[in-house]
Amino acid sequence: MPETIYQDLPFEEAIAFFRQKIDLATATWTDIWKAEHTKAFVVAGAIKADLLQDLHDAVDRAISEGTTLETFRKSFDEIVQKHGWSYKGGRNWRTRVILETNIRTAYAEGRWQQMTDPELLKLRPYLLYRHGDSRNPRPHHLAWDGLVLPADDPWWHTHYPPNGWGCKCRVFSISHRELAAMGKSGPDTAPDDGSYQWTDKRTGQEYTVPAGIDPGWDYNVGEKTDWVPDVTKYMAGLEKYLTQELEQYL
Repeated sequence: MPETIYQDLPFEEAIAFFRQKIDLATATWTDIWKAEHTKAFVVAGAIKADLLQDLHDAVDRAISEGTTLETFRKSFDEIVQKHGWSYKGGRNWRTRVILETNIRTAYAEGRWQQMTDPELLKLRPYLLYRHGDSRNPRPHHLAWDGLVLPADDPWWHTHYPPNGWGCKCRVFSISHRELAAMGKSGPDTAPDDGSYQWTDKRTGQEYTVPAGIDPGWDYNVGEKTDWVPDVTKYMAGLEKYLTQELEQYL
């Protein structure tokens, strides 16, 4: 199987977005939720500041310089050995999730900033949803392929991709002329696909999630948030996590 190459992804908006993130130690993937990911760089289980910094730098190189997944994996292996980090999950799976999640969200944020520029919106006021080339397509994402909505439609608050782990869907801005060329006399109506309940098994907290979207992904990475991490809260959570981990060996 050929290597996955990310050299066509980097651009200034994506780089700036990723570099403004702060490193935040977390125990599990649910510690940071939805739009909080726009402000924080996290790797579940990575709680040492220097470990997080090295991982942050490795992903930054992938976004700013372009690289292959295999190149990132080599850096990851060196970082793990350097810090003696015992992470959970398989190495290939873990590295793919770390790299692709950060690259795709940074790319999506940068694209949102470009597509919603006021001057561009005058010429291209609509956004077109396109399904990615996932090997096992999600039915909802496939159904949304070709959907055209105004850039300011509320649907984009929760459905702007990526819409889940490994989601490759993308959005493009289009003009009135391009809309007509698609055989549409106007934009579509945002679909109402319902929702489902999802419970965080660790905390017991229940969430209502739009159908077709993975838990925690129902937000628009391009929209600004005023969220500021409560370091005290996360330190308390980490202390509890570390205590539980230690108890396994007592």
